[in-house]
Amino acid sequence: MLDVLLGGIILIAGIYIFYRIKVGLHYKWNWEIIPQYLFRYDSERGKWVPNLLMQGFFTTIRLSIWGTFFAMIIGTVMGFCRTSKSLFKRLIGGTYVEFIRNLPPLVLIFIFYFFVSDQIMPLLGIDAFIRSQTPGTQAFFTFFFAPPLLFSAFLSALITLAIFEGAYITEIIRAGIQSVEKGQWEASSALGMTWWQQMRHVILPQATRIILPPLAGQFISTIKDSAIVSVISVQELTFQGMELMSATYLTFEVWITVTVLYLMLTFTCSLAVGRLEIYMRRSDV
Repeated sequence: MLDVLLGGIILIAGIYIFYRIKVGLHYKWNWEIIPQYLFRYDSERGKWVPNLLMQGFFTTIRLSIWGTFFAMIIGTVMGFCRTSKSLFKRLIGGTYVEFIRNLPPLVLIFIFYFFVSDQIMPLLGIDAFIRSQTPGTQAFFTFFFAPPLLFSAFLSALITLAIFEGAYITEIIRAGIQSVEKGQWEASSALGMTWWQQMRHVILPQATRIILPPLAGQFISTIKDSAIVSVISVQELTFQGMELMSATYLTFEVWITVTVLYLMLTFTCSLAVGRLEIYMRRSDV
């Protein structure tokens, strides 16, 4: 009954907002034009292909997946440092977490964009390398990462996102490791195991059950945080929404569509996280 009541309130509020926009702002809704910016028919290829908004949607997915992957690598290494017996390693892990978590992600993005794109990429010759590849190889990079012309900006955004999210994953790893009872460490040490053997065979299998649900939740945060990279012209969903709004002046239609696409992605992941948590609880019984 409560769900029905809340749903009714939300529906009424939505109708009222639409009414006030139309009457108060004298706004003329034009939803008919939006579908063509989701998919368009390519006459040369003879099929429907993603247009601006869906291209940005898929870029957001790629950026979030790769960002989470590299953030997990950084977070795992720093999580081990945070729980190490070595004071030096603990200081490294602690400094990384405190430094990154207390900096605005926008600052990090500009630092890495101007440093990586302007300094590191030309030195490594990555752009020239990608552009010199065969069309098939370039299509591979385009599908999994970004078009060759946008690869530098995409890589800068990816590094920034991975470093920023890695600080939060570090704390998830640390909490998971420290949640394992001290007796497990003592027992495995008494058996003559090295630190790595303890982590591999005793600690991590137990900590994984605690780590996985918040890691999945962090992936959802990465999806939402990825919108900030629009400031360096990475053509993800928010950037494409801004470009489309500037070209069509359909402010509400564009941003409502962008909101729905984000909600579809994050809500699906939320349902998956919920299922994962239920499965992990059942396995603990």
